[in-house]
Amino acid sequence: MDRKSLTILVICFILFILWGTFTRKFFPGQPVPTNQVSNVNVPANQAQSTNPATQAAPNPVVTTTTAPTTSSTFLAHSEIPEQFLVVTNANARYTFTSRGGGLQEVELVGYPETTSTVRQRKGQTNQWATLNAPNVPPIFALLGDESLQGDNVYKLTKTPSGVHAEKTFPNGLTVVKDFQLSTNFLITASVRLENHSKQEITIPSYDLSAGTATPMNPEDRGYGQMVQWFDGSHASQVALNYFNTNTSGPLGLWSRTPKTEYLGGSNNVIWIAPQNQFFVMATIPEKPAQAVVVHAVDLPSPLEDILKENPNAIRNPQGLESALVYPGLRLAPGGVAASQFNVFAGPKEYQTLAALSARFNNDIDHVMNYGWFGPISKALLVTMNWIHDAIRLPYGWIIILITVVLKAIFWPLTAASTRSAKRMQELQPQLKALQEKYKDDPQKLPQKQWEFYKKNHINPMAGCLPMLLQVPVFIGFYYMLRTSIELRGVAFLWIGDLSKPDTVATLHLGGWFIPINPLPLIMGVTQLIQMRLTPMSPGMDASQQKMMKYMPLLYLLFMYNMSSGLVLYWTVSNVLAIVQTKLTRTQMQPAAAVPAKPATPMVPQKKKK
Repeated sequence: MDRKSLTILVICFILFILWGTFTRKFFPGQPVPTNQVSNVNVPANQAQSTNPATQAAPNPVVTTTTAPTTSSTFLAHSEIPEQFLVVTNANARYTFTSRGGGLQEVELVGYPETTSTVRQRKGQTNQWATLNAPNVPPIFALLGDESLQGDNVYKLTKTPSGVHAEKTFPNGLTVVKDFQLSTNFLITASVRLENHSKQEITIPSYDLSAGTATPMNPEDRGYGQMVQWFDGSHASQVALNYFNTNTSGPLGLWSRTPKTEYLGGSNNVIWIAPQNQFFVMATIPEKPAQAVVVHAVDLPSPLEDILKENPNAIRNPQGLESALVYPGLRLAPGGVAASQFNVFAGPKEYQTLAALSARFNNDIDHVMNYGWFGPISKALLVTMNWIHDAIRLPYGWIIILITVVLKAIFWPLTAASTRSAKRMQELQPQLKALQEKYKDDPQKLPQKQWEFYKKNHINPMAGCLPMLLQVPVFIGFYYMLRTSIELRGVAFLWIGDLSKPDTVATLHLGGWFIPINPLPLIMGVTQLIQMRLTPMSPGMDASQQKMMKYMPLLYLLFMYNMSSGLVLYWTVSNVLAIVQTKLTRTQMQPAAAVPAKPATPMVPQKKKK
């Protein structure tokens, strides 16, 4: 493969990597129009659920009403004192609130909120990573009509394995919520609507809060912050740019009205999962919910003292509030309508999620967002964890080891590609002469070229095959490393966290903050050396050669703020490619070209009269 083709392939590969970002920004997609949703000032809320075994009243009469019009309003009466009930197990610290009778916050024990990019100073705070937040509606809060909220004050009672929340309305309706903590970051929950009156009660359509996708820490710029939901065959997602962008179409050439609400689903919501880069809060209804609704919401800005200490803190953070949509119903006297749930609130750890997926048969491991090359990403992750568990090798050295093994596997193909490129470069003068000779005979030129290739034992496609085979592996490695929580907070050499850029200092130039990341700079140098060693096609014009000189800069800009684990993989791969190219070239001996068979002179035919 010549340098021009390689350049085109690399650019296409980079565009492929960024395609998900482009499509989410410019083509966010239209949600499935299931129901009309009235616009309100308070956005959709979150809900996590559980699954206690509860028995309904004998022969309840529950009648579903017509298609609902939902609203995600949460009524919070700040004048009424709020009470909290905290329950802790080995996985997390769960805070329940009387305001809405739901789960307000989940603090993941053992997962610090912030990690440092510098090994010498860990920089970990005393706070744990949290799911949901104190300033958003609690999970499993009923949203919508005021008749289902009232003053929104629930009575909380601690049970042997969890929390019981209950509220009775003047019309005889009682809302009962039971939460039971389990292992592996699981919670089971039930929400019961009970009619204790002697008359039928009409319950309007409502939303059940499913949680808010919030930033991991003050520096989180929303990477991986989204809400996913699964319809049984396809996982859809909505990110912040769905609400924040006001352009659409290729390159954003057409303007559009920013969205205020996302509504999707048609009685097929298997699960909903607000998440960020490394943590997820997935609500799994026992029976599919009717729809999902998502709103963007502004979160409180960091305090001034935090902004002074940390100039990288985001000043206007945002979240994505999500909820499950349920239709209205008519509840007969003594009737009970119960909904049961399972909730996973924890790290995006593939093995744990894969076990849950097998247990519930719901493909919950889609939240890893591995994309088309998921099998490769999963295989690499399983291999990386197996090596770590087997020989206790640090993850940084494991990345290097896997890179060496992959390079060794592709060594024969890469060596053949290098030899082919070098051979093509040596034979370019003869090939160019052949092209000049038959430039007026486009039908015979390809035939003579292939004869020339065959006699000189050249396969012009040999340079493409190694690249085409390695691209899926690289993409799989890329998606695996960017979301592997195993690398979060793991140090290597001077790097404090392999899941983040290896920033050792920050330059303050006016209002600009420029991070100093040594590893991408080292990678850029190795990329430059590799480019210089790659044979340059003699037929490449001056503009193409000039563009090739700037290719390392393009790689550097692309990788500068990537995770250190991914940059480490690319840097080691470059070093091995340099060594391989040098070894291959020292073993090659220039060979004389075998000329193509002389062509029979073309005799012009006489025109018939």
